[in-house]
Amino acid sequence: MALSMGEKVRILLRRKKITIAALADMVGSSRQNLTNKLNRDNFTEKELQEIAEALGCRFEGFFIFEDEEKI
Repeated sequence: MALSMGEKVRILLRRKKITIAALADMVGSSRQNLTNKLNRDNFTEKELQEIAEALGCRFEGFFIFEDEEKI
């Protein structure tokens, strides 16, 4: 079973040893709002890119056709 995006963000936080509160500060959100987004797995692509940047990694969200074209 695939991991949800919220689960993936939590894994990133553990690996980077960063709290939800610290990440919330880094992306200009409240701890409560970020916790809710993690629990509901409710992120926009822009938010995921901001989280990746704050955590020093890259987010790539694509739909890939059979001919390998990415959107």
